[in-house]
Amino acid sequence: MTRFPISGRPVVITGAASGMGRSLARRLSGLGSPVAIADVDEAGLKDTAASLAGPVLTRVLDVRDAADQARFAAEVRGWLPAPLAAVFNNAGVAVTATVLSAVPEDDDWLFDTNFHGVVNGTRAFLPILVEQDAGAIVNTSSVYGLLGVPYQSAYCAAKFAVRGFTEALRQELRGTGVRAVTVHPGGVTTNIARNARIRSDPQGLGRTKEQLAAQFEAATMTTPDRAAQIIVRGVERGRARILVGPDAYLFDALARITPTHYYAVLGRLMRRRRS
Repeated sequence: MTRFPISGRPVVITGAASGMGRSLARRLSGLGSPVAIADVDEAGLKDTAASLAGPVLTRVLDVRDAADQARFAAEVRGWLPAPLAAVFNNAGVAVTATVLSAVPEDDDWLFDTNFHGVVNGTRAFLPILVEQDAGAIVNTSSVYGLLGVPYQSAYCAAKFAVRGFTEALRQELRGTGVRAVTVHPGGVTTNIARNARIRSDPQGLGRTKEQLAAQFEAATMTTPDRAAQIIVRGVERGRARILVGPDAYLFDALARITPTHYYAVLGRLMRRRRS
């Protein structure tokens, strides 16, 4: 496995206003990397920028907008103090609903952000990396891109799509100096559940959005800072797939061992954990 140092070299990070994106920006900036950060959340983006130690380029950006992603890439190209080391397509949102009760507009919003946002970012920045014949596209999928989970049909569909897109890209890049990396985080304690679109309790138990978010956060096993550490280390070690958190390793194992009955196994494990 070939090592791939990115510390101290320029990087691009979307979804940088909070969560894993903010932690990636802080970690890499602390390691000497100039960072170009983008997010639709202007206030959060400013807070991230203010916390960074080194050179930073900020851009308010909706990753769903392919033309604006291309403009951002052009800005980054003009700003780069050295060859671009990595692009982290990290922005993401969530929706919780049954397939029967799903609101199409919510699912479209999620898919446009979580999948098309990754595609847009890849297409915008890949020419820079190909011209250099060096660098990495690092796309955030999820453990929900390994297994299907009830009430997360849109999220699973988008994250499976990110996985397939990135794995196909990886094969296209064989023989070049450019790499495509898929990241599969397990439960990470971020604001994604609190910012999710949840119209009602999908199980009909009357739980509020706040209660559902709190339940998700209680089950998370990894902090954003720890996730960023794992991701940076994985990229630098030349990994093509990066599993983030102990639950990610469990999901990956279940997908291999019991590809049709994994949810029953997960249910038994969760009951044992609660007892």
